[in-house]
Amino acid sequence: MTDPAQLRSLFETAERGYGGLDVFVHNAYGFVHGPLAQAADEDYAHGFAANALATFMAFREATTRVREYGRIVLVSTAITRASNPGTSLYAASKAAGEQLVRVLAREVAPRGTTVNSVLPGPVNTDAAQAIMDTMAASISRTPLSRIGEPEDIADVVAFLASDQARWITGQRIVADGGLTT
Repeated sequence: MTDPAQLRSLFETAERGYGGLDVFVHNAYGFVHGPLAQAADEDYAHGFAANALATFMAFREATTRVREYGRIVLVSTAITRASNPGTSLYAASKAAGEQLVRVLAREVAPRGTTVNSVLPGPVNTDAAQAIMDTMAASISRTPLSRIGEPEDIADVVAFLASDQARWITGQRIVADGGLTT
């Protein structure tokens, strides 16, 4: 996702295969965990490349390739609404994408295209399994008392990609089981 040529090729392949794009969902992930004071320059570069830079490049392509009345959805993180120790680089790099959503929503609105972000809380994925020990405290504070499942997030993304969400744009939809309420 951070190689412009490969990203362009991905969009071109999708356009050829499907005759155009109606929906683009961006779900880049580059988690960096640890106190800010101990973060290396490489940690910053990795987190911002995987989250902020990749989102910028993907949105730049999607802006001209998604058809009128299309949908653009960013999968971000509820961590941008929290202040969990050890998540500063991840939260900051994902928050950059959320700001892009807000501005891009206004830029593509004349074409009837909507742009929104989904902010998941802890979700049971392969990536999450590697950091489950650090997520345990968050899960215990979730009012619904469980970790999210991929389907919990997919349903929100599917709604935002549907015609039922045609009046929703520039928004951050939190899907975290109530964790950040």
